[in-house]
Amino acid sequence: MNFDLTDEQKMWQKIVHDFVATEVKPKAHEISESGEFNWPAVHKMAEIGMLGMMVEEEYGGSEVGTVNMSIAIEELGWACGSTALAIAAHTELGCAPLAKYGTREQKKKFLEPVATGKGRLAALALTEPGAGSDLKGGVKTKAEKDGDEWIINGAKMWITNPSVADYIITLARTRPGTGSDSMSMFIVPSDIPGLIIHPAEKKMGLHASQTHALTYENVRIPADYLLGEEGRGLQQTLETLDAGRISIGSLSVGLAQAAFDTAVTYAKEREAFGKPIAANQAIQWMLADAATEIEAARLMMRQAAWLHESGHPFSHQAAMGKLFATEMAERVAYKAIQIHGGYGYSREYPVERIYKDARLMTIGEGTSEIQRLVIARNILKG
Repeated sequence: MNFDLTDEQKMWQKIVHDFVATEVKPKAHEISESGEFNWPAVHKMAEIGMLGMMVEEEYGGSEVGTVNMSIAIEELGWACGSTALAIAAHTELGCAPLAKYGTREQKKKFLEPVATGKGRLAALALTEPGAGSDLKGGVKTKAEKDGDEWIINGAKMWITNPSVADYIITLARTRPGTGSDSMSMFIVPSDIPGLIIHPAEKKMGLHASQTHALTYENVRIPADYLLGEEGRGLQQTLETLDAGRISIGSLSVGLAQAAFDTAVTYAKEREAFGKPIAANQAIQWMLADAATEIEAARLMMRQAAWLHESGHPFSHQAAMGKLFATEMAERVAYKAIQIHGGYGYSREYPVERIYKDARLMTIGEGTSEIQRLVIARNILKG
């Protein structure tokens, strides 16, 4: 077994790290306070292939593979949780399903602009006021065929990126009942008449990653904006979420690493009772536990990414990795605040922001409770 990154992966990691250290991390506090999206950095990401990581080169993507995607999202998480979440959602939720299920024409029209940076970003709309974890039975948004068009009516909430996206892949019910063949995915341009993008939600953290409620009022789209096969929307959604867990788990590792790095620096510099607090065993144990958990989570995410990239079954490992990494990030951020003492509770120190950003990760793309259900079903199905 070889746990080393390849020379190509190491080079990619350095390129991304150097970029985010210069273009993303220095703005993290400022945009968290203002809520402003970091468009200058995102536009520059296109130049190094970060906007089309899971997109074929034919359509302007870099097609770096899942392991390199995981590396990039981790580095982004280390730099800024808000920017990382926007790019993770763009990559795995907005671009990946279109790259996997879309027609050549759909990819050319919608995917190529967002992968090359000539357009904006991409988004996916699943969650509804009454349908979070229960997509199969809870989705009320409907799409009805009308000649050579589909008419969509309904509402979505907690959607990442719609205000900064060119299109929103939307899950809607196309047949009566709650059967597994009752839903389909659609490509909905964000500027289409009838689509209302409500003001950004006021959230605990991730302030510079825009999250919105959506209303679809007789939104008419051409029939060929159906993504994949009619009636396969639920299956396509579950496959998309399986892969999306890799990006959220990787993002969480990055957040934890940032909190850890800050805590180590502070512990070496802060003195109490005549010596650096890093000399105290209580602080050393917190750092040791954090370092161990970060490394374990990183290895779990790399394994899940490698399995996905290699074409092996990966959903079990992705669920375990996402569960452990997201809960780990919260624990590490908590310890980082404890090490900082009162300063850790101040908005002037990054650990306060990181802790609030990390809190979402155990909720988004499947709560910790849902991950445990997925894991348990995999254990017990044999």
